[in-house]
Amino acid sequence: MVLFRRLLGDVLRDLRMQRGLTLREVSAEARVSLGYISEIERGQKEASSELLASLCAALDVPLSDVLRDVSDAVALEEAAAELIRIPVATRAGEVVTSAA
Repeated sequence: MVLFRRLLGDVLRDLRMQRGLTLREVSAEARVSLGYISEIERGQKEASSELLASLCAALDVPLSDVLRDVSDAVALEEAAAELIRIPVATRAGEVVTSAA
């Protein structure tokens, strides 16, 4: 199952690290507790739209870019999950999938 909050956290962490920012710096700029941002980055907490807007502003990235990156990550996970379900062979009329 694809967890949106985990992929959102991954995207936010990657953006923060690409910009060379610490959790403390983002926390101060976004006016959100460091611990809460950490939980969001680890996919343990859901981010409200207001909180996400604050984080995007602190990271100096448009919300649309973040959502596009998350959407791309969701699509990749869905495609990978679909590959696991594709029949790879048949034996005497029996469908065998790549999942063990």
